[in-house]
Amino acid sequence: MPDFDLIMPKMGESIMEATILKWLKQEGDKVKADESVLEIATDKVDSEVPSPVEGVVSKLLFKEGDVIPVGKAIATIAQVGAGDNGAPEHSVETPSPQHVVVEEPIAASPVAVQTKREAPSGDRFFSPLVLNIARQEGVPMNELEVLPGTGKDGRVTKKDILAYLKEREDRPATPSAKPATQPQPQVEIPAPKYHHGDNVEIIEMDRMRKLIADHMSLSKRTSAHVTSFVEADVTNMVMWREKMKDTFQAREGEKLTFTPLFIECIIKAIKDFPMINASVEGYNIIRKKDINIGMAAALPSGNLIVPVIRNADYLNLMGLTKKVNDFASRARNNKLKPDEIEGGTFTITNVGTFGNLLGTPIINQPQVAILATGVIKKKPVVLETEEGDVIAIRHMMFLSHSYDHRVVDGALGGSFVRRVADYMEGWDVNREI
Repeated sequence: MPDFDLIMPKMGESIMEATILKWLKQEGDKVKADESVLEIATDKVDSEVPSPVEGVVSKLLFKEGDVIPVGKAIATIAQVGAGDNGAPEHSVETPSPQHVVVEEPIAASPVAVQTKREAPSGDRFFSPLVLNIARQEGVPMNELEVLPGTGKDGRVTKKDILAYLKEREDRPATPSAKPATQPQPQVEIPAPKYHHGDNVEIIEMDRMRKLIADHMSLSKRTSAHVTSFVEADVTNMVMWREKMKDTFQAREGEKLTFTPLFIECIIKAIKDFPMINASVEGYNIIRKKDINIGMAAALPSGNLIVPVIRNADYLNLMGLTKKVNDFASRARNNKLKPDEIEGGTFTITNVGTFGNLLGTPIINQPQVAILATGVIKKKPVVLETEEGDVIAIRHMMFLSHSYDHRVVDGALGGSFVRRVADYMEGWDVNREI
């Protein structure tokens, strides 16, 4: 019976290669159908690749640490079963692997790692892999920005930068010619080394934490962060949820949380201020007509990931609630897919989950804004009535809105978060779901 070629699966539209982290099976090992053969990693996810057939691993074509293009054979399996009509089943694609999604924080949350990231000092996008290689090999950003790319939309691939490094070794390094009007690139200053004493534990960052560190640092270097704060009276929202949650649980079998309520208010405010729903490429503002809301969800590791509710403005509150619960559940069980954590146009993170009053979230590149919701607390508040001012106990919450001051001015950033609070405060307590 002919051997079966196990190929590198496609992990998402924007992902063209993956790294072999660990072989779970060795040559000569038996493997059952749907049993995992190896672990792989991309810029977005860590995954296990299962075998579609039963047999014996006859040959491993690559070693751990190799970067393999999608669609390329990575192992050979001698089959012990047959497909229909006694013929062996060959496939150009393996079944979708189970994904362990890499965090992309948003603020305290951090934000989901984008496959393409905006370069710190230019208008081109570079993958984390390319940025890491450039950093390790001492390639400054002004050289990287003029490097021609063979990837999609001129993207610099791993092959491009490795070929450039080989060429650079064969010739003296010369500074790149830059127009006189362009500012000089910032010099990378290495972090000073400190003596921390003997009574310490040194913990090396794992791959996920390195990606998070790179993404957060890149966002701070890329965007001019400004944060505006608003305190919202969400008493009506709290009372409505308290009244409806048991009915919703009994009818739908799911919990009614505050997150879909917050998202609905954000969607309304985005429609009022559409320039918040944008990204930046050089001196161009890309206004997104689709409203794709990223939401923070916890991973089993304790990290956070940001799955994206696509076309969220087309969903009613019931649809948003089901999407939020589905993403949160699958995040806890490592079932999110790569395509579900990309394409966001605006992000929300709930720092109130950790008992925090407020936070200053970091923008999830290439978006231009992110909103953090704080803990809901009862507070004495002065209310204006027809009979005069009174003091009442109200449910209050801080909203923190971080935005990119390159394209979002204080009037827009502040007005947007105020409008979100207005929609929260005006929640209809008699609304049906």
